[in-house]
Amino acid sequence: MADENEFEGASPQIAARLASLAGKRGLLVEDHPLNTEIARKLLEREKMLVEDTANGKEAVERFEASETGYYDAILMDIRMPVMNGLDAAKAIRALPRPDAATVPIIAMTANAFDEDVKTTLESGMNAHLSKPIEPNVMYDTLSRFIK
Repeated sequence: MADENEFEGASPQIAARLASLAGKRGLLVEDHPLNTEIARKLLEREKMLVEDTANGKEAVERFEASETGYYDAILMDIRMPVMNGLDAAKAIRALPRPDAATVPIIAMTANAFDEDVKTTLESGMNAHLSKPIEPNVMYDTLSRFIK
């Protein structure tokens, strides 16, 4: 858990955001190494604990093998080899465990048209972030969904 003193001097809004993400576990699903590195650094800057996988199949397997409630959020690319993010989100939502229906799944994609956003939400994802990722938009989105 985050130490309240480390938020001293920060605005109440930023301090609340930092506190809400610190110590939370995220599963980062991204096939491009540079995008993985950038997203990981952004998440770790907010003191999140990050694990990553390179495709949707690995993400489903990792989630399925984890303890219930282990991941606080999943950030998932859409276009990946082996299994894309849309199919992975559907597969996670279909798993017979309580957190499969509730874990926040957030799309990270260059596809930003209204139809793309609609498709991600229909797949069971909770939100849609457009690449390149805006750090504050990502943090605010995570803060909205992580409890």
